[in-house]
Amino acid sequence: MERRIIHLNIADFSVAVERLLDSSLKSRALIIAEPSPRAVVHDMSDEAYAEGVRKGMLLNAARNRCHSALVLPPRPEQYRKALERCVEHARHYTPLVERSSGAGHLYLDVTGTHRLFGPPPDIGWRLRNTLRRDLGLDPIWSAAPNKLVAKVASRLVKPRGEYIVAGGEETAFLAPLPLHLLPGVSVVDLTRLRHVNICRVHQAAALSVQELSVLCDHRARFLYQSVRGIDPSPVQPAGVPGSEFVYCHVFAPDANQEPVVRAALTTLVQQAGYGLRERGLGCRRVGVSLVYTDGVQLTRQAVAKTPAADDQALQHLALTALYRVWQRRVRVRQLVLSCSQLQHPVQQLSLFAAVDRSRERNRQISEACDAIRTRCGAAAIYRGSQGPLIAGAQLSP
Repeated sequence: MERRIIHLNIADFSVAVERLLDSSLKSRALIIAEPSPRAVVHDMSDEAYAEGVRKGMLLNAARNRCHSALVLPPRPEQYRKALERCVEHARHYTPLVERSSGAGHLYLDVTGTHRLFGPPPDIGWRLRNTLRRDLGLDPIWSAAPNKLVAKVASRLVKPRGEYIVAGGEETAFLAPLPLHLLPGVSVVDLTRLRHVNICRVHQAAALSVQELSVLCDHRARFLYQSVRGIDPSPVQPAGVPGSEFVYCHVFAPDANQEPVVRAALTTLVQQAGYGLRERGLGCRRVGVSLVYTDGVQLTRQAVAKTPAADDQALQHLALTALYRVWQRRVRVRQLVLSCSQLQHPVQQLSLFAAVDRSRERNRQISEACDAIRTRCGAAAIYRGSQGPLIAGAQLSP
């Protein structure tokens, strides 16, 4: 049976939620950013975007481009609640609903649901009308055979509209598009391909894996599949397996000293561990993203065989990912830690194997620190490598 994926995108999600909470903001240019000297733009309205404001831009630069914009601090808890309501409506049509990495993005696997709810376009229309009526949100939606093509289709109709890509049309649909519309294609990939005058999908699709490997090294296989619209990745159900915790630290000023970067990472690991243990979860994949002073953003990941929940295990994964991504001498502006592939930590006990005393001790230390933070606050205790000056890293849902 042919797969059918719906991608739901509520454009400028944070701004949309703020305007729902305060109707007087509907006609104003808005910028969502933390009120700090080195803050970066978290989200912006269409009015601010038209003036040149972009996500990730320094707040001072954004204000210079859009003097009339009202700057509001992000309210992650409100955004999380709004997204949960959207997920509840989407689950009416399928249990396979995945929250994407971007706020306000959902994937729905509606394969085989046509006997109950009709074809995917009918589901897309009904879901959009439901969100408009019940929540006041007006999402973009697209339907396609996989997640990659569905997301590209949504990008073509932003800020309003819908797009349907039939099975077998993936390659023809992507061929005339610029490469930067493909999710997962990094700035480094685009730069290397641009050096040989490759800017469109059909130009890259004419190359073999071996030819792409000359330009993009280990990224060749991913690019080869992406430009052909091949994406076998499943839609992960919303909840434990598909959830993701994201933690962010902004350096002030930009830094490239190893002790400073590692201390910031330790702070984020501590917050991640506390959040996971509070929910009785562990994570198998830890990702580290670095945003450099020149705007380049790179991401690498480390994967564990079993779910990790204590700070020591998470720190090991985070450092592995950090040194995989930290290959440039440019100063770092922002550090992002993500924890995904969340599971309840289940361990098969052995009748004969000796107990891992070190692992047990790390678990007990982490739980003791959790108890202190719960009672006295997050800044009451920290690791020696962390440093008290950066204990206030920001959390993004």
